[in-house]
Amino acid sequence: MMLIVIAILMLTGWRGEYEPPNVKRALPTADVIIDAGHGGIDSGTHWKDVLEKDINLAISRKLYLLLRSKGIKVILNRTGDYALSDDNRWHLTRSRHRRDLSQRRGLSDEIGSSIFVSIHVNWSKGKKRGPLVIHQDEGRSAMLASFIQINLNQQQNRFRLPQVANKYYLLNRVQVPSVIVETAFLNDPGDRAMLTSIPGQNRLAAAIASGIESYFTFCP
Repeated sequence: MMLIVIAILMLTGWRGEYEPPNVKRALPTADVIIDAGHGGIDSGTHWKDVLEKDINLAISRKLYLLLRSKGIKVILNRTGDYALSDDNRWHLTRSRHRRDLSQRRGLSDEIGSSIFVSIHVNWSKGKKRGPLVIHQDEGRSAMLASFIQINLNQQQNRFRLPQVANKYYLLNRVQVPSVIVETAFLNDPGDRAMLTSIPGQNRLAAAIASGIESYFTFCP
């Protein structure tokens, strides 16, 4: 009789009173992961004492608040000046840079977001200026990049096309539609004034948010 009861319980999927919790189910969900580029020891590019990591974080925070105000579920992966590589204890490599990148990718894998948007600042030895959005070689990523590029072009009165690239770790490894947003060029005086001012950062965040909204209109 006891064997019959046990067999019935096994067939019905009963696992006992102490089944471990579903950790994946306990994690937050998001429509968008905002990746604030660099941080901590990794300052990114710079001009004198102006550091890319600080600009990335300032714009990312503003973008986070804008998207939340529109009812979009969003997660910001860095809220202060620290390196994400410090949180990575699972990737056994001596490269801090590789641990940083794999930590950013790992969060996207765990959360299961719809899109991944990485915020950066560009630099050139020449006279380049304006925004550039880089995307995966994939249709939805290209569409997301196009919407963000259009809005940034309008905001900065530029005309540039988004670019596909396969040399970036995050674009190669993140499984959801992903883009790298190079907001402007820090070497250009006009761009630099925009990047380092609160009104300029607000305009950049608003343009990126509008692009994301347009994407979700076509790809809900």
